[in-house]
Amino acid sequence: MNPEYDYLFKLLLIGDSGVGKSCLLLRFADDSYLDSYISTIGVDFKIRTVEQDGKTIKLQIWDTAGQERFRTITSSYYRGAHGIIIVYDITDQESFNNVKQWLNEIDRYASESVNKLLVGNKSDLADNRAVSYDTAKVLHLFPPSPVSFCRCVLVVNDHCGLFSCC
Repeated sequence: MNPEYDYLFKLLLIGDSGVGKSCLLLRFADDSYLDSYISTIGVDFKIRTVEQDGKTIKLQIWDTAGQERFRTITSSYYRGAHGIIIVYDITDQESFNNVKQWLNEIDRYASESVNKLLVGNKSDLADNRAVSYDTAKVLHLFPPSPVSFCRCVLVVNDHCGLFSCC
């Protein structure tokens, strides 16, 4: 066992381009936020170490490009993943419609036992909501594979940063 940590988990962030995968990663790993959108080319990678029940857990979090042209590159990153976070934008119906395609990719490339979490991002833009909470929550009950569900709020202003899920 590595003396720096007790457990190591590989997590993937997947979803359409522009849904906020990189923002979620930056907030979680570095506690930072970029207001401008910069498209991920290929794959980005961050590490965060957390303590839980007296154990040190190292999280390798991979931010994959959402564009179709990078799908062949990112498919190899599914292997060895312990958890996959499928992100959609609550203000973009198409990003939610494409969740089924992302679930098909998981079934094709990832381990059968991989944990899946569906995240509805940009809840701070609820006035522009295109996907209802109830609609999204129902998705986890249907094939191709069951997923857990939560929604995220990512808000930053001059005085505080807020990142909360579920």
